[in-house]
Amino acid sequence: MTATSETVAGPMARELVITRVFDAPRALVWKAWTEREHMMRWCAPHGFVVTHCEGALHVGGAWRSCMRSPEGENHWVGGEYRELVENEKLVFTHVWDETDQSPHETLVTVVFEDEGDKTRMTFRQEHFRSIASRDGHEGGWSESFERLNDYLQELSD
Repeated sequence: MTATSETVAGPMARELVITRVFDAPRALVWKAWTEREHMMRWCAPHGFVVTHCEGALHVGGAWRSCMRSPEGENHWVGGEYRELVENEKLVFTHVWDETDQSPHETLVTVVFEDEGDKTRMTFRQEHFRSIASRDGHEGGWSESFERLNDYLQELSD
């Protein structure tokens, strides 16, 4: 299984858009995004481990996750689900819980579409404070999506 990818800075400089095509059915990619046991396996950059993942998957429900860096630092993030259309669209807020920074909320929209027997995922994160923050997230999400691709391949084997 291979994935193709494209990364584009959206019309607003503080928006990130990443499109990936996964060689997996849309329902499986949706589950990978919405079920704890799947999220624990891929939703962090290379070298990081997801140590905590919980959420109430309904509009208004909260979610929270912790990634541990290779150096042993915990990075907590959470938010609230804003829109859910099963197998089609996931919208949630994304707020880092870092003690050295004031919280800043971004909005993430993930759209899932059939592309033959594959799934096109369009990921959009908006309202970054800075281009540097957007670029840092681009690297982290891109690595996470590489891990997602590998994980989906494992599930298909």
